[in-house]
Amino acid sequence: MSKIIITCAITGSIHTPSMSPYLPVTPDQIADQAIAAARAGAAILHLHARHLATGQPSSQPADFMAFLPSIKAGCDAVINLTTGGSAVMTLEQRLAAPLAARPEMCSLNMGSMNFALYPILGRPRTWLHDWEQPFLANSDDLVFKNTPRDIEAVLRQMGGARGARFEFECYDLGHLYMLRHFADRGLVKAPIFIQFVLGVLGGIAAEPEHLTHLKATADRLFGADYRFSVLAAGRQQMALAAMSAAMGGHVRVGLEDNLFIAKGILARDNAEQVVRIRQIVEGIGREVATADEVRAMLGLKGRAEVGF
Repeated sequence: MSKIIITCAITGSIHTPSMSPYLPVTPDQIADQAIAAARAGAAILHLHARHLATGQPSSQPADFMAFLPSIKAGCDAVINLTTGGSAVMTLEQRLAAPLAARPEMCSLNMGSMNFALYPILGRPRTWLHDWEQPFLANSDDLVFKNTPRDIEAVLRQMGGARGARFEFECYDLGHLYMLRHFADRGLVKAPIFIQFVLGVLGGIAAEPEHLTHLKATADRLFGADYRFSVLAAGRQQMALAAMSAAMGGHVRVGLEDNLFIAKGILARDNAEQVVRIRQIVEGIGREVATADEVRAMLGLKGRAEVGF
């Protein structure tokens, strides 16, 4: 098996500040936790931004630039910026920061889908900000829009024009076929890095049988031209990451995907999850890839070519 890539998704746009005091929301918190995660073994840092005052997901380039230079100065990890942003943002808003920052990598969601967060409201808590509860409640009528036109726009603007490579986020089986479609059109080139996303309500459930079916389908569609990683949202995070590692795949952890380190115990930072998954993957004989090894594996343009 090749060396294993650990991605850490630092803050995301799903969890709100009231859910954990350890969720990074300020630029300093995001930078500090990202650098610590990299030092713990994460070769790729998947990054979203937050509004400083409220912790609300932000698409503003200034909010990204408040932490990107610090992260670059503090570690050599590959910086992977979201183009998904938040499901309530327009594509223009979602692309504003990546277009300005020109990162080595971006995420790219491979299809439109229901993106339901409202079940989280079933857990009692005290809300810190007025926006949090409506944001979650209104997700019962939320479609995360990623049409073929949207996908092509990201591929051309971020890939063709700015040299970024992609973390192709596939939340369901049909997303793999959409990715094959764009590969057939010549807009996606090998090596292809697929992130299987399991456990979001509206996408495929976080169950082992689904992971094996996703991999078998990707094997058939992409052959030797792809590498896969696994993101399991919520309590199956570590179990399915360990399964991915055993299957020869790569892993993603982080507070974007799961706030906990064990049942009922909040993770105190992102690095804690990186340390845990590193122990698991090294325990089954996988060697963790460095950031420069990942650059070679995925054909990245290099950290000198970014815009921050």
